[in-house]
Order: sequence, then structure tokens, then C-alpha cells
Amino acid sequence: MVDEISQKVLEEYLQDSRQSFREVARKIGISSGTVASRIKDLEHRGVIKKYTTQLDYEKLGYELTAVTEIIVSEGMMIEVGNQISKIKNAVGVYNVTGDSDILVIAKFKSRQDLSGFTKTMLKMPHVVRTKTHVVLNTLKEDYNLTP
Repeated sequence: MVDEISQKVLEEYLQDSRQSFREVARKIGISSGTVASRIKDLEHRGVIKKYTTQLDYEKLGYELTAVTEIIVSEGMMIEVGNQISKIKNAVGVYNVTGDSDILVIAKFKSRQDLSGFTKTMLKMPHVVRTKTHVVLNTLKEDYNLTP
């Protein structure tokens, strides 16, 4: 959990993580030293895991997004999920409830890349079946959930 001040600091950095402590402090009405100490505390507690950029994958040539449901042999969900997590195109790998065991979100430059990805998964031990959905339109893709 985070208090109100730390939440405001996080909200500012979720909007623009390149802001200086001074800029954030001015916007939310606290000292830059307080911003710095809050950021350090949030990093130490693992609330802030890493600093990264948000890319437009389509502009990098990744025009296909696929959501793949995977059914695996009983008891092999974690092992198979970890294997899939190592594949470059997979941007999200989730163990899920329901008819499937694993849900994978992946991005591709071509249908051939998607086909190769699917074939790679089907060759993995303990993968019983896959069902792939090709995304037609992305309505929202933003993992910066405001606390």
C-alpha cells in the first residue's frame, strides 16, 4: 500500500517518467527532497520494479497482435508458462482459470512469424492444444494502472 503523497508521485511519473524531482514536487506541492525519498522508498519496497519506455510496436513493424489460449498437461502450467515467457514475441504470459491454462499475448511482424511461434509452442512438451485469436483492433493497451 502507498499513502496519498506517494500515490500522487506515482501518478505523475506514470504520466511522464522523465520528469525531474523538482518538476513533480512543484506540481503536487511538496519538496523535491520528499519526491526523491518517496521514489527511493518505492524502489526499495519493489513498488517501482524498473524504468522503461512505452513503444508503439506498429511503428516498429509489429503489426500483428495475437492472444493464444494454451491447454497443458496436468501440473505443467508453471513449467510451460516459464518456457513460453522466454520467447521474444511473447509480451504477456498468464496462468489463468477456465478452459485454458495459459494465456499468451504476443506481437509479430508477419503471419509467418505468428505461424512459427505457434508451431514452436505446439512442439513443446506438455502442450496439449492451442487456440489463437488474431487481434483486429486494439482499443486499449496500457499497463500503467493508476494506484
